Amino acid sequence: LSPSLDSSWDAAYERELQTFQDIGDVGEIWFGEESMVRIIRWLEKQKVPLDSSLLDIGTGNGVLLVELAKSGYINLTGIDYSPSAIELSEKVREKEGMSHIKLKVEDFLAPSAELSGFEICIDKGTFDAISLNPDNAAGKRKQYVRSLCSVLKPGGFFLITSCNWTKEELSNEFREGFEILEELPTPKFCFGGRIGNSVTALVFQRK
Repeated sequence: LSPSLDSSWDAAYERELQTFQDIGDVGEIWFGEESMVRIIRWLEKQKVPLDSSLLDIGTGNGVLLVELAKSGYINLTGIDYSPSAIELSEKVREKEGMSHIKLKVEDFLAPSAELSGFEICIDKGTFDAISLNPDNAAGKRKQYVRSLCSVLKPGGFFLITSCNWTKEELSNEFREGFEILEELPTPKFCFGGRIGNSVTALVFQRK
């Protein structure tokens, strides 16, 4: 992300970190609780083994990883390029007693070599944030897809929740190396007599 966007995210997570230290509130849950439930339900429906390696891309406060751990998943990694976000998620992890959750400061657009071999990758809003970057957003989206291909095993699943992109647009963005497996139900809204979805949730499989 661009430096200006970078510092504003970091500042937001620093505020949430301070709030967590003051009152134990984890801060913003992107797309709300139902988005986490939707992801966990899908994993359970697919009978994804509890020891599958799972990466949360742009983990933020790490709350999704905590919920996954509570559901029995044991091989969990969260990355975020914001050190404040990782510090916040470490505090949340400690409070919940989930010491097995791995957390790292990583830029997903330039992933380190050890970030590989994951069976499942999850993105709630990170691709959206990259897409909003005023500095070469199209190039960054292509790099995101390349990074995803390098960290996710062939046959692995990618679950993305987006409020910027439609199913068709996401299918197009991830056509290199991925096929769409299914669309997950999300809340619908009605505007001017037309029914639409403000949130798109898709599952891709790496070819």
